[in-house]
Amino acid sequence: MWFKNLQIYRLPAPWAFTPEQMEEALKPQGFVPASSNELLRQGWDSPRGNGNLVHVVNKQMLLVLGTEKKLLPGSVINQVAKAKAAELEEQQGFPPGKKAMKELKERVADELLPRAFSIRSNVWVWIDPVNGWLVVDAASPTKADDVIKLLLKAVDRMPLESLRVQRSPVAVMTGWLEADEAPYGFTIDQDTELRATGESKAAVRYVKHTLEPDDIRRHIAAGKQCTRLAMTWNDRISFVLTEQLAIKGVKPLDVIKEGESVTYSDDERFDNDITLMTGELAKLMADVVEALGGEAKA
Repeated sequence: MWFKNLQIYRLPAPWAFTPEQMEEALKPQGFVPASSNELLRQGWDSPRGNGNLVHVVNKQMLLVLGTEKKLLPGSVINQVAKAKAAELEEQQGFPPGKKAMKELKERVADELLPRAFSIRSNVWVWIDPVNGWLVVDAASPTKADDVIKLLLKAVDRMPLESLRVQRSPVAVMTGWLEADEAPYGFTIDQDTELRATGESKAAVRYVKHTLEPDDIRRHIAAGKQCTRLAMTWNDRISFVLTEQLAIKGVKPLDVIKEGESVTYSDDERFDNDITLMTGELAKLMADVVEALGGEAKA
């Protein structure tokens, strides 16, 4: 198991909050399946299905936020409500008014909800109390912030902060492209996005395309700046760095996979993956921060 997208936050390092304390804090918000009349239910679930809300591997904590959402499309509600409205019109001789139609739709939604399909989804959270990282595996900052809000509600006075760096990721990535040179330990890959800062919002995207330095420099000279850049770290992990300081599209490369130890059970394999992932990603994030001028202190 590897996180695909890293929305990164900072904790004090080391953070003296034990897995046992975290378990107790999360219990009141443990996941319970949605009842027949609920559209949405969220809560902390067991990462390994054994009832424990915190899975610990080599001092690293793994959490998972479970969500159950009922699928009840508005088009279905409108279709059923329209049919019921036609029956009412036939009975009473005139169509239901605006207020009556609204109430009819609400009744239809209540009737259909127990029969609606449910979709389960999980968002994973990794806490590294040794190095002071908290990472949410979410594609968007908004989704990660929703998870963080629930975590802060559970853990009183959690000393969590957004990751901040000394230099703007946009300015630094643009500089790397202009110089056609990545920082030590990194290489530039074949995906990038350059976006204009003016009113035009013009953008150029390269996908699996050789980044010709002269072409890139012309775009930069025209006022475009790099907002996404695909890179590889130490020939071990490929990823995309974004203007919002998120690390997306994380892929361990063959050199890591070849180093995986042989394991025999699912639990051993899972723990081995987590040990490998957390060790590598902690180093990757530290090197990314260093390449962006180091952390910005309050």
